[in-house]
Amino acid sequence: MPARTFLRTKILALAARARRLARIDHGSVGIRPQDVPYAPSPAHFAAANERLGVIDRQIERRLRKLQQSWKQSPLNRVLVDIALVEREIDRARRAFGLFFEMFGQRGTTFAPALAAYDVVAQDCYTAVRESAPRLFRGPLLKPLCYKEHGYSPATMRRGVLLNRLLGEPNPFPVVRIPWERDNPWQAVFLHEVAHNLQADLGIWQENRQAVVRRILRASGDPIITRIYGRWHKEIFADLAAILLGGPAAAWGMAIFLAHPAPRTMTYRAGGAHPTAYLRIFLLVEMLRRIGFGKEAERLRQVWDQLYNPVRPHRLPPRLLTTSSQLIPQVVDEIAFQTRRNLAHRPLAEIIPFTREDERGIREGARALEQGQHRDLPPRHLVSAASYALARNRILPRQLAQRVFGQLNDIRQAPMRRVINERLAEAA
Repeated sequence: MPARTFLRTKILALAARARRLARIDHGSVGIRPQDVPYAPSPAHFAAANERLGVIDRQIERRLRKLQQSWKQSPLNRVLVDIALVEREIDRARRAFGLFFEMFGQRGTTFAPALAAYDVVAQDCYTAVRESAPRLFRGPLLKPLCYKEHGYSPATMRRGVLLNRLLGEPNPFPVVRIPWERDNPWQAVFLHEVAHNLQADLGIWQENRQAVVRRILRASGDPIITRIYGRWHKEIFADLAAILLGGPAAAWGMAIFLAHPAPRTMTYRAGGAHPTAYLRIFLLVEMLRRIGFGKEAERLRQVWDQLYNPVRPHRLPPRLLTTSSQLIPQVVDEIAFQTRRNLAHRPLAEIIPFTREDERGIREGARALEQGQHRDLPPRHLVSAASYALARNRILPRQLAQRVFGQLNDIRQAPMRRVINERLAEAA
């Protein structure tokens, strides 16, 4: 029959496309020997290949069923079975494409910056492990950074179902860095990593419920309560970024959020991000609570000089008038109240930040200007870079090279240690 012959040809072509994207490795993404120091870890490749392998087995099963039944099945049934194989191939193509885009960037000139950001992300997790051992449920694959279009950094959490992958779960956290925002003083990066910490610590829902209860009790207003309930995860990430990077992170977020008043003083109904105007006062309150009152007052003064709510704006009056009462409540609830999933400890104890940390950061900023190396946790090196930038005593590009160089030295230190140990054994 002509239709059967036609469908046979379509199935042959389909089989030729199937199962070609079942594995990814250094060669397939263009990572050369000189790129290996910046490459994703073997564990990242293994996780990607595990995901691709699951999809490939689904393709194999459906394709085998199609090849066995197409001669006897009704023509419409054959078309449906072909479409089911096509769907799985599409899933493989999307997953392979995502991994290819992320991993393949480690064979480009952007690789050193991306590898350096990996180190910062891993250090944010280390901060939690050092202050609260065993809080995470076993080993966790660290976030992986990549570049993409977009105005701001963003993240895709571990295990989240991605529309881009037709509902496939994301095997490890990824942080998107816009092409031109790869400079090492971006406090927004700490904010994005904090989203992943919140998810991996298992306090996403617990935190939201606590905020909703607290705001409803304090305000008695269901509408205002719903607004802060929508904002809870972004507020958490802002406050955690301050605990990870100190006052410099608050200033970095303010720089990121400073826009003309019509944008900064506009409320977007249903949005997950707090209105930028009020968002800075949340940071101010957090700085005050962790003992940096002078920095908090300076930031408040800057914001008051830039934006005046007496002038025309697009903020709901009730949201604005209750903010001075509710912002301290929100900050206290998220950062200073205990959580069951934090072993009945508050976030501010899980990620402690002290005046000694701040002194180290400021000394690190001066060391960067002078081309000297100072041992700092990578997350604090981001803050030191932001202070060095603000002091304007070093060219930004030179500053970036020094910071990325230090971060990649940290990344490669374990590898060099293993090599030296093996050389010593051979001798």
